Amino acid sequence: MVAQSVRIVTIPLRAVSSAAEHCIHIAGAIGSNPIPPTNFIMIIKIKNEELAKELIGEVKEFPRYTTQIINLANQNSQGTRPRVVGQLSELIKECPEKTYEGWKSWYLTKYPEAIGNATERVNEMINNLKDAILKIDKKMVKRWVEDLVLEKTFIGLRFQEAILKKIAVIKKENYRFSTPKEESRGIDGFIGETPISIKPTTYKTKNYLRENIEAKVIYYDKTKTGLVIDASELIK
Repeated sequence: MVAQSVRIVTIPLRAVSSAAEHCIHIAGAIGSNPIPPTNFIMIIKIKNEELAKELIGEVKEFPRYTTQIINLANQNSQGTRPRVVGQLSELIKECPEKTYEGWKSWYLTKYPEAIGNATERVNEMINNLKDAILKIDKKMVKRWVEDLVLEKTFIGLRFQEAILKKIAVIKKENYRFSTPKEESRGIDGFIGETPISIKPTTYKTKNYLRENIEAKVIYYDKTKTGLVIDASELIK
C-alpha cells in the first residue's frame, strides 16, 4: 500500500522552488532501512500581503477598522460598479500589459475619470456614515439588539399570522389559527370558513405534495423588504 502524506506549509514565494527541490530530494532518498513508498502532496499557502508585495512592489497599510467602513460605504454608494470603473474582470484580460505598472497605465488611459469618480461616490457616503455614527448612542445600540434578537426572530417565526390577517382584511372576513388536529392535515388557519395553507412559492413546483391538503394555498416569498404574497386561489 502506498501511504499518502498531506503537508500544508507557508513558504515565501522566492523559496518555493528550493523547498520543492528539498521535498523531491527527501522523497527520493534511499537509506539502509527502506521506507514504504509515499506520495507527497504539498499545499503551499501564499498570504495576500505577500502577493501584493511580489506583484505590485508594496503593501498598502490602513488603520484598523477603516477598510471595513470604506467597504460599507462602497457597497452603499456602488462606487466601484462596472458603470463607474468598467467591467474589471474583462478589462484585466483585455489588457496587453503583463506588469502592474503596464496595467495601471493602460487602465488609466482607457478610463481616466474612473478612479476620481469612484472616490467621490465613496467619500460622499463616508460623510453620510460619519453623520449617522454621531447619532448612535448606547440606547440606540440596545434598541437595535432588541430588534434583531427579539422582534425579527418573532416575526420570522410568526409571519403566518400577518399573512392571514392581511388577506382577511382584504376579504373583510375574520381569521383564526388552526387547531393541532387541523394542522396535522396541512391547514395553517382559516379565513372565514375557508381552510388556508401557507407555503413558500417554491411549493408550486411540488404538485405531488399538494394532493392531501384540503385547503386554499397562499404562497409567499421572503424579500429584503418584507413579504410578497400570492393569494390568487382566494382572491379572484
